[in-house]
Amino acid sequence: MQLLDTTPVLDKTFDDSVFTAHESEVRSYCRNWPAVFTTAKGSYITDQNGWEYLDFFAGAGSLNYGHNNPELKKALIDYIADDGITHGLDMATVAKGNFIEKFTQHILEPRGLDYKIQFPGPTGTNAVESALKLARKVTGRESIISFTNAFHGMTLGSLSVTGNSMKRAGAGIPLVHATPMPFDNYFGGVVEDFAWFERVLDDSGSGLNRPAAVIVETVQGEGGVNVARAEWLRALSDLCRRRDILLIVDDVQMGCGRTGEFFSFEDAGIKPDIVTLSKSISGYGLPFALTLFKPELDVWTPGEHNGTFRGNNPAFVTAAKAIETYWTDDTLSREIHEKGDRIHEVFSDLCNRYDGISTRGRGMVRGLAFEDHTAAGKVCAQAFGSGLLAETSGPSDEVVKLLPPLTISREDLDRGLSILSDAVKEVIG
Repeated sequence: MQLLDTTPVLDKTFDDSVFTAHESEVRSYCRNWPAVFTTAKGSYITDQNGWEYLDFFAGAGSLNYGHNNPELKKALIDYIADDGITHGLDMATVAKGNFIEKFTQHILEPRGLDYKIQFPGPTGTNAVESALKLARKVTGRESIISFTNAFHGMTLGSLSVTGNSMKRAGAGIPLVHATPMPFDNYFGGVVEDFAWFERVLDDSGSGLNRPAAVIVETVQGEGGVNVARAEWLRALSDLCRRRDILLIVDDVQMGCGRTGEFFSFEDAGIKPDIVTLSKSISGYGLPFALTLFKPELDVWTPGEHNGTFRGNNPAFVTAAKAIETYWTDDTLSREIHEKGDRIHEVFSDLCNRYDGISTRGRGMVRGLAFEDHTAAGKVCAQAFGSGLLAETSGPSDEVVKLLPPLTISREDLDRGLSILSDAVKEVIG
């Protein structure tokens, strides 16, 4: 942790009492990171006392290009200074048109993806809800297949395809019309992939309604950094195609370069019917989400799915600038793979030095899993005390999950990994 000689941007400092007295008990991240933050730049976030923390959380994956990225910030400030439209619903604006052009030219077309673009609302769960609704409308079926340890959002439809029992319980009503299936390696390789899924699909006595769609994350971030193998994803895609079931890939957290390529499913060579994006699609941490789908699925009638804040034009500006800055060639993609390999190297070394831990991940999402489920939280707490933000994930919070900014310098990456290594040594060494 480094103490900076800075003056807080705000003219007032706060102690924890203002939050504990007035804010709902539902708050979570602030309980693990007891500080009041004021400023942030690049890979660092600073509290009101001037203490600087290296951020390996990155807004839960919403800040792939770091805090207040200067290229994106300039575009945003210029747009606001010129009285650019802020709130546009689904009206046609220059900012939206510019984003659509750049997204189509630099993201979709080079990957051979012919998708219509829907602006469903500002968050990931909005994108998932629209994907589920569209799949049901297209097929005329109700059931959705999801996977063990999945996380797709906190609204009712998204919760119905989420695995976490604590989050599901918060719904307060039965979550229906969704059936979970085992994610890749759920049975540790003992049971053949899709054996149960294919059996119940083909068995008229199974009680499984023919599903409208399957929704899957290629890497389950909140579920514990569970990585689906490329061959498993290809088999799933083939199964869906043969059974006339739509395939939805939820790329809210793993898209926008997190696993190395822009879309996390590129490595498997599949082309989902529907894709959901949010988090880092705006590039700047601004609320923004997309639902992408094959043109023949565009059966919406005007206004059938809408939302007041689906036209966040400042987010269109920063999103277009992020594409223009980072995705017109493969430079960033190669750097992500290199940095991901570095994280894997350090984590593998820790696994070799200490019993009871293992590592998994792809690109720059990496997890360190502990057999002692209490250890991950202790490691994150120890790391926070040394100036590093990292979160836990998994059904029992047994995994330390790293989501550093994709643009982090190699020096800062190594510094953060050193802090984390020392924390592991302190907790279990």
